[in-house]
Amino acid sequence: MKRTTAFSLLLATVALTCVAGLAQAQYVWVDAKGIKQYSDRSPPSSIPDRNILKAPGRPMVAVAPGDLLPAAPAAPAAESAKAAPPTVADRNVEFNKRASDKAAADKKAAAEAQAKAAMADQCAAAREYKAQLESGERIGTVGKTGERAFMSDAERATASAKTNKVLSACR
Repeated sequence: MKRTTAFSLLLATVALTCVAGLAQAQYVWVDAKGIKQYSDRSPPSSIPDRNILKAPGRPMVAVAPGDLLPAAPAAPAAESAKAAPPTVADRNVEFNKRASDKAAADKKAAAEAQAKAAMADQCAAAREYKAQLESGERIGTVGKTGERAFMSDAERATASAKTNKVLSACR
């Protein structure tokens, strides 16, 4: 019984040693943004060796933030201000600008659609009048004194010319 207990104890010790070795297989590195990353996989190839703080088989290295390789060359102050995330006020200004631009575009589209519909109605009425003028039927008119009369051939030709001018814009 003592042999199996000793063997079990030896087996447990070997298993714990193997598991402890796996727990040591961790990588720690500082990425391009300066954030410390932890993983059980190796860092990307873009990370220089001096930014790898810990790798399996290597002890943890204490590195000051200034000692790490920067992601990009130091930018002038104007460029770093651009790279900063927008504030809530900036986002609100951008949102209001987009909303007013959209409202203006919608208003313009509605006005264009209304003008197009009015032009279509005018063209339809001109086509009807042209068909009436060309039908040869007598067309009643009201004179300047309020008396009823019929359109003469000269008046019909003048009205037809005006209608043709309106219809030329309809195409």
